[in-house]
Amino acid sequence: MRIGMVGLGRMGANMVRRLLRGGHEVVAFDNSAQAVKALAEEGAKGANTLADLVNGLSSPRVVWIMVPASVVDPVIAQLRPLLKQGDVIIDGGNSNYHDDIRRAEELQSAGIHYVDVGTSGGVLGLEQGFSLMIGGEKAVVAAIEPIFASLSPGGKMPEKKGSSAPADGQAGMGYLHCGPVGAGHFVKMVHNGIEYGIMAAYAEGLNILKHADAGLQTREADAETAPLANPKFFQYNLDIAAISEVWRHGSIISSRLLDLTAAALAKSPKLEEFGGRVSDSGEGRWTVQAAIDIGVPANVLTAALYSRFESRGRAEYADKLLSAMRLGFGGHHEKKE
Repeated sequence: MRIGMVGLGRMGANMVRRLLRGGHEVVAFDNSAQAVKALAEEGAKGANTLADLVNGLSSPRVVWIMVPASVVDPVIAQLRPLLKQGDVIIDGGNSNYHDDIRRAEELQSAGIHYVDVGTSGGVLGLEQGFSLMIGGEKAVVAAIEPIFASLSPGGKMPEKKGSSAPADGQAGMGYLHCGPVGAGHFVKMVHNGIEYGIMAAYAEGLNILKHADAGLQTREADAETAPLANPKFFQYNLDIAAISEVWRHGSIISSRLLDLTAAALAKSPKLEEFGGRVSDSGEGRWTVQAAIDIGVPANVLTAALYSRFESRGRAEYADKLLSAMRLGFGGHHEKKE
């Protein structure tokens, strides 16, 4: 198939490369002429403008947008007058599924189809494939399925299409038509919420191991410091990098995130180049809000989201208020450590 790709960043560029390997023709555009040039040298057809990209496609045109969620609407606004009835716009970024539903409704009057694709795989996707969660009209998604198959970890269409077992169909290849417009990004939203929770669990657990030497440390004996009841129980200088590595082999908590953690610790055991400020791109917030809207508890995911807020200094004022209250009711002065 021939497809246009708008956005040649870390993921977009590798998706183009994987599509080319799968035998597809790709017309590529990015605001960076250098990014376009690099992929043109690898076999893509470079486009200098969005109009060039559209003109380089045959009807019905398929244009995949791989840009930050904040600029999807401006890109669609530029594409809309260039596209015709029957053409397809795919948003493969991390858009809010509410926006997907709105965009599909807005494009419907022009006969342009909209497909939302939650894309997971990061920088490893080129070699290992991308996990794709797809929302859109059934017939439209089916018509462009070879694109998803090539991008997926399986790299091909499922062989047992008639089977009712998920492992025999699209899901077994690493991509899935989840439902109507918005379903793909809804599933990816929750996927990222879960990611927050898993990351927080690893971080908190390894942090406990890191401080398992508390009994070897000298602690002040004063009214402001809770005593360590049994120092003999915390006499361990543990190799956190080695522990994360051993967990990768046969452990029930092994995962790709643990692989990345072990690799980071092997490279930098003390993680001195990091400040500990953890950003969130929105999906965790949307997941928690969805849980609230439908009345479903999400204790772990919510706590993981809040810990990210705290990492950015958003708890500083609250902490000062706690100190002020302790001083007020008990005369407790802050310890300067």
